[in-house]
Amino acid sequence: MITVNNLSLRFGKRILFEDVNIKFTDGNCYGIIGANGAGKSTFLKILSKEVDPTTGNFEISKGKRVAILTQNHFQFDEMPVIQTVLMGHKELWNIIQEKDALYAKPDFSEEDGIRVGDLENTFAEMDGWNAENSATEILSNLGVKAENHYKLVKELDGNQKVRVLLAQALFGNPDILILDEPTNDLDVHTISWLEDFLAGYEGIILVVSHDRHFLDAICTHIVDIDYSKMQIFSGNYSFWYESSQLILKQKADANKKAEDRIKELQEFIRRFSANASKSKQATSRKKALDKINLEDLKPSNRKYPGLQFNNVLREAGDQILTVSNISKMKEGQQLLKDISFTVNKGDKIAILSDTGLPITALLNILNGEDKDFTGNVSWGVTTSVSSIPNDNSHYFPKDSDLNLIDWLRQYSAEEKDETFIRGFLGRMLFSGEESLKKVSVLSGGEKMRCMFARMILLRANVLVFDEPTNHLDLESITALNNGMRDFRGTIIFTSRDHELTQTIANRIIEITPNGIIDKTMSYDEYIDSDKVREQREQLLGVNA
Repeated sequence: MITVNNLSLRFGKRILFEDVNIKFTDGNCYGIIGANGAGKSTFLKILSKEVDPTTGNFEISKGKRVAILTQNHFQFDEMPVIQTVLMGHKELWNIIQEKDALYAKPDFSEEDGIRVGDLENTFAEMDGWNAENSATEILSNLGVKAENHYKLVKELDGNQKVRVLLAQALFGNPDILILDEPTNDLDVHTISWLEDFLAGYEGIILVVSHDRHFLDAICTHIVDIDYSKMQIFSGNYSFWYESSQLILKQKADANKKAEDRIKELQEFIRRFSANASKSKQATSRKKALDKINLEDLKPSNRKYPGLQFNNVLREAGDQILTVSNISKMKEGQQLLKDISFTVNKGDKIAILSDTGLPITALLNILNGEDKDFTGNVSWGVTTSVSSIPNDNSHYFPKDSDLNLIDWLRQYSAEEKDETFIRGFLGRMLFSGEESLKKVSVLSGGEKMRCMFARMILLRANVLVFDEPTNHLDLESITALNNGMRDFRGTIIFTSRDHELTQTIANRIIEITPNGIIDKTMSYDEYIDSDKVREQREQLLGVNA
């Protein structure tokens, strides 16, 4: 158990959270949510003893071992990968080090022999003889190939380093897991393995993640940091979001009778519990839903940007896009080779690939930013295209003197009035004096909200998105997901957000070095399809 007592954290006049009193108990997974800057990662750092609170304290039950997913990707650069993982169990690692040092002594004494005997007994009790095998198994499950297990960490790329650090946190069955964005740089299959691993975990998990599908798969509780307070809610993220929206709607209806509210909530809980019970994550540890009390559900004060894309200038005709034999080379690397497909009206196509480079190359060609390719791109005469690129830095020059109003005004073809622009920025959560901020000092998340505002003002009937959830908080991701879902036009996109891809795409195109796989189906159907797996293996020349 972790008990938090009267915990507060302030930076000058800024209060992240105040008088927090909560308990985290065994067998539960707690998703920590809150807007950007609310203090999610900082709270984990307090529990990891990296940051001291302003007031209060926390207590961890005696004898409980804590494992932390470190965010310092260079800390273990000079260590072999396998040893880095073993270091996740500090007590075991210290025993290994002391044993090895004693055995290496040239003047090994009787006293040393007695000490080694004690160490060997403890080592055996901790299942030390199987430690290396366990470490290699976790590494392999996380996608770190066997030939890399004995390399130095610095020899791996950033993607592989993240997996090694995650293996370190998971190694040795710790009692408490503290994970900050554990799915970063993981592919869908590795995330699925991690979901299954954590769903069967019997200790305490505290996790910060912007991946809603991941939070839904593993969380029994949500810890909401809102207005400097922390509240724990039973259920996963989707339940927290839908119930908070429902209660907020009912709160706004002054004439709603209390008994009607209770009846509606009870029905909602019943339906949610029934649906969740059919999913793999619910079968192992999601009994918390049965214990939900209506009194525990409260509306969130969180704000969501208004992302509605349907106000198009004109509807597109039946001819949308034909891509013929596109090839693209960059710095001697073949990114695209003879890519051909046709986009139909109403398609919402998710583009997949093992790496992001081919996808970004294709989307930059489609949105007109890249002219250096072979092949042909033919847009229908009634189409208008607006895009969110992977790199938006050229839209926000560091030497720009434009404020948000003037920056956005240049993309408004019809209405230039400042009142209109300010109102539009307000929908993007830039209120009051914030609309006068210089675009050169915006954060990553603020830039993305500006790009969405630009896209809406352009009123295009075809939208192209390259990783649109980058830098966004959960509220903005949810608003984007809803906006893309409700858009009646055509969308071509790529995203590492499982929930967004599953709920938006009605067609999947995967780019491989030897051609594309093109299927009209949902994302979950695609990744579970044996036929797709066989086709991919044929294209990659892999034996089934």
